[in-house]
Amino acid sequence: MINFGIIIGIVLVILALGIFFAGFVSASPGEIKVISGPRGQRVLHGKTGWKIPILERVDSMTAGMISVDARTADYVPTNDYINVKVDAAVKVKIGTERPELFQAATRNFLYKSSEEIADEVRDTLEGHLRAIIGQMKLAQIVTDRVSFSEKVQDNATKDLEEMGLEIVAFNIQGLIDDKGVIENLGIDNTEQIRKEAAKAKAKAQQEIAQQQAESDKLANDARVAADLEIAQKQTELAKRQAALKAEADTETAKADAAYSIQQQIQRKDIERETAEANIVKQEQEALVKEQEVKVRRQALEAEIKAQADAERYAQEQQAQANLFKRQKEVEAEAYERTQQAQADKEAMLAEAEGIRAKGEAEAAAIAAKLRAEAEGLEKKAEAMAKMNQAAVLEMYFNALPDVARAVAEPLTKIDSITMYGEGNSAKMVEDITKSMTQVQAGLNDSVGIDVKQLLNTLVGVKASSPVIENAVENGVKDALKQENRVE
Repeated sequence: MINFGIIIGIVLVILALGIFFAGFVSASPGEIKVISGPRGQRVLHGKTGWKIPILERVDSMTAGMISVDARTADYVPTNDYINVKVDAAVKVKIGTERPELFQAATRNFLYKSSEEIADEVRDTLEGHLRAIIGQMKLAQIVTDRVSFSEKVQDNATKDLEEMGLEIVAFNIQGLIDDKGVIENLGIDNTEQIRKEAAKAKAKAQQEIAQQQAESDKLANDARVAADLEIAQKQTELAKRQAALKAEADTETAKADAAYSIQQQIQRKDIERETAEANIVKQEQEALVKEQEVKVRRQALEAEIKAQADAERYAQEQQAQANLFKRQKEVEAEAYERTQQAQADKEAMLAEAEGIRAKGEAEAAAIAAKLRAEAEGLEKKAEAMAKMNQAAVLEMYFNALPDVARAVAEPLTKIDSITMYGEGNSAKMVEDITKSMTQVQAGLNDSVGIDVKQLLNTLVGVKASSPVIENAVENGVKDALKQENRVE
């Protein structure tokens, strides 16, 4: 259920706070606030207060300085009947420090602005200005403005206090007349001052001249007295110097004689000491020279030894360098020769291999040709088969040199052949013989004639290879003799 008591309490608190803040009044130091109502009038200046809302009202009034330009509207005659106008700057404020002034100000200016207050004060001050102007002569007003201001201020203070105001400052700013009297007073005063100044200047110059003359006289007297005293002092000085010089000459002569005697004694001592020192010096020089000779000899020996060691070391290093260089050159030459020989060997082997391959190819061609011819001569072969083995071998041996010549014929196309290693021409013949052996094998395959078997059968020994080799060698030699190119 809703608690209406709490709600009513809250509403009352809010209402009370609203009433309090609505009645709160604060006055700064530069203003005055007056609370008016059933409880009377209360004044606040630089403090806070509270008014009853609706029933009481608050009015403000300035508490600061109010500037008033107080001047006479027209010319006012002075005590010596000279018409003048006066312009004064006045500062007034409400008398907050004195309760009676405070109360009077609230009664007179509560609803008025600073300008309105200044207008009322201006009228009052103008009246007092007129009164004081009529009491004083123009010269007094011009020469003693402070006294004039004080009289106006003293005269107006009572009226302003009844209004609740205090005069803070009162200064005369301007003072003019309608006949130029003030200006003439200034001119007359200026001329009077100029005359007084001229008189004072002339008198001062006269006094200066008198003082200068007296000073010159005193200076001259002092100069003469000083010169006289100086002359006297110089005379005394000359006399004293002469006496002192005579004494000095006597003492000098004595001193010279004593000095000469002492000098002779010292000279003898010096000569004796010098002779002894020279002897010692010569002995020392002899010892030094002897030591220098020893040192120089040792240095020379050390230098010669060092130079010899250096030359020997340099020669050893040069010899080692030459030996190393020669070894490297020999190794390089040997390596180059080995590489060249190896290259030449490989080139010759490659060339010989090419020749051998070509020979084998030609031999194979001949064998193929023979096989072809054998096919065409089948009947001749059959007839020859009826022949005895000796006839077959005879025909074989007759054709064998031609075959060897054909195998060796490609070698005749070569300018020169250099053989490396063992065998020389025998090695080449051996290669050709192998080619002939291949021809023999081809003949066996093609026509069925085993020459080797025939030779072994007829001779009874294994002599087919030597026979073939001899035939081949003869054929090759015949072929090569024509060109004479075997090296």
